[in-house]
Amino acid sequence: MTETNDRDTRRWYDRDPVLSQAMRTLKETDDESQIKIALNLIKIITEHNLSDSEFSSVDEIISATEDGLKRTKHERWYDIDATLRTAISLLQNCPENTRSIIAKEMAQMVLESFDDNSEEDIDDEDMVLDESSIMDAPNTL
Repeated sequence: MTETNDRDTRRWYDRDPVLSQAMRTLKETDDESQIKIALNLIKIITEHNLSDSEFSSVDEIISATEDGLKRTKHERWYDIDATLRTAISLLQNCPENTRSIIAKEMAQMVLESFDDNSEEDIDDEDMVLDESSIMDAPNTL
């Protein structure tokens, strides 16, 4: 397969390396973090679209997104949740230069979420160690 054909068959978000990595990492995060990131994306994309005069109102943005969602299949990993699907659809329908800017913001959100989840896992492990230490301590009563 040639490089041109490879580029043509890639997913829309794989054309931007930052966005591609952010989407792969987002896919691996927990559901709660995905929803939080999706809500932030919706807010950021809406603000960019209004400030760039791409749309004149939030209602117009929502209407355009809903039209796009009706035409798509619901078999992608991000179609499981309506909020996530809406956020990704908004992102997909952004002008390319806006999408590139938002991709960087999204990547930062995903990394922060991933870091937060890693810290929680470490805290949980520490808790288990502390509990076992207490259980092994001699009973002085």
